[in-house]
Formats: sequence, structure tokens, C-alpha cells
Amino acid sequence: MSENQENNTNVQVQPKPAPQPAPQPQPQPQPNYNYTNPQNNIPKEYKPLSAWAYVGYNLLFSLPLVGFIMLIVYSLDNSNINRRNYARSFFCAMLLGFIIAIILLVILFVILGVSFSTLETNSFNFSM
Repeated sequence: MSENQENNTNVQVQPKPAPQPAPQPQPQPQPNYNYTNPQNNIPKEYKPLSAWAYVGYNLLFSLPLVGFIMLIVYSLDNSNINRRNYARSFFCAMLLGFIIAIILLVILFVILGVSFSTLETNSFNFSM
């Protein structure tokens, strides 16, 4: 035998593996058209305020006496936490505005007081 034939006899031929079936595509989930608004599941005290609610509360809190009373009522009320927090922040902003206004008035009175006192001491006598 030739060398070629001798090498072929020693090699064992393995059978080819059976072809595997292609993987089947997974079914895609269908879109849920029965959408429910997530705000319907929120408890009443956590309901968010709309933009128009903020506008309305700004107008309400800006009224001179009634607004201040409602500001105190809403800042102590627990029926809606978002409204309570907004009333508290509005109260803090109002308090900060009053403090800044008082500081500016004190500065203005000091400046005007100094200028009026210098006018009194250096007044001219125009009498004939």
C-alpha cells in the first residue's frame, strides 16, 4: 500500500452533526391600549397641582387680607401636600420680601435723615 492509503485508513471519519433548526422568533408583546392615567392611582393628598392652580393661588395669596388668611389656612392644611408646600414657600417669599423692604426703608431713612440734618445746619437766610 502506498503511504497515502495507509494514512486514510488510520483516520476515522466522524459523521456530520445533524443541522439544528433555526430558532423560532419570540412573539412580540402587543401594545396595551387600555392605558390608565397614573394620576388616578395617586392618593388625594398627593395629587399634583396644575399650572392654572398655581396661577389661581398666586392671585388668591396676593389679595391683601383674605389672601394672607388663606395663606395661613393652606400652609397648615394637610388635605393636599403640594398645596401646603406651595403656601409655605409663598409665605417664606413674602416674609423675605418684607424683611428686604424694611432693610431698604431703614437705609433710605438714614440717608435722608443725614441729608435733612445737613440742610438744617447749612440753611441760608434770604430775609431782607
